[in-house]
Amino acid sequence: MKIRFANALLFLGLRFVVASSCSPQSLSPRAYVVVPVHSNAVTLTYSLNAGNVVFNDSLPVTNSGGRIGSEIFSYFHTFGFLGRSANVTFLLPYEVGHFHGDVNGTQQQLYRSGLGAFAGRVSVNLVGGRAMNIQEFSHWSQKTVIGTSLTIQTSTGQYDDARLINVGQHRWSFKPEIGLSRRFGHWVVDGYGAVWFFTPNNDFFTNSPGSKGPNLQTQNPMGAVEAHLSYDVKPRLWVSIDGNYWHGGATNLNGIETPTTLQANSRIGVTAAIPVSKRQSLKFSYSNGTYTTFGGDFQNVSVAWQYSWIGHPR
Repeated sequence: MKIRFANALLFLGLRFVVASSCSPQSLSPRAYVVVPVHSNAVTLTYSLNAGNVVFNDSLPVTNSGGRIGSEIFSYFHTFGFLGRSANVTFLLPYEVGHFHGDVNGTQQQLYRSGLGAFAGRVSVNLVGGRAMNIQEFSHWSQKTVIGTSLTIQTSTGQYDDARLINVGQHRWSFKPEIGLSRRFGHWVVDGYGAVWFFTPNNDFFTNSPGSKGPNLQTQNPMGAVEAHLSYDVKPRLWVSIDGNYWHGGATNLNGIETPTTLQANSRIGVTAAIPVSKRQSLKFSYSNGTYTTFGGDFQNVSVAWQYSWIGHPR
């Protein structure tokens, strides 16, 4: 049986992974933190995912793995919405991926690089997070906060329908989420629940064997839960233990479902945020797959530099 490594990845449905809130694999502690209105932050993140690629047993692929490096620029801004604290985040990644595997005993490799999909997230705190200026915020202390958010990943990013593996996915993704955050002194407990929805890619891999034109690829919804336990060492210096689990997301090609692409995976990790000046901070994180039935069983290391400031209403 002859099979190209790229065609093996077709069965896998492997996708580039962005270590941000725009990936089911993401771990985002304190995602519903309340900060004063008119707060702003610019963040530069480098994230490295490396590890094994899990194929189903029907494919003659062994010793498979990958490494994906992501450089992410993001901008964060807070505002008041109907008296509640709200914020918006925009992200733009650049990604470089290397994949390798032995197919029928022959080693093959694949390389891709380019701009990833532009994404945005809007969040509103529903309970315990009213909109406050910096003077009001200085007298406020968190107890229970409940918030909701919507993440949108656009149909952008480098994409070529003649290639099986691309940086962009040529589709839109939507993630509505609800989150709860509770403070107990220096400790903060976070929990989120979300569902990912995906629009079809109606221009998928036109060069596939036997294809007479564009293929239609769809993906079923995917549920995700996330939990974090963090501790404040001092103001702006905190550490957390993070975990998540996601289930679903089986892919369909031209209306035919591939049950072996169903994902039931989880990750666990740690995060540390460290202030370096009044307006600058660094964040370090590490995570690893604890249970992977399908997809990339990656370790992730990321480093982020953030510059923040508070603007003034006009």
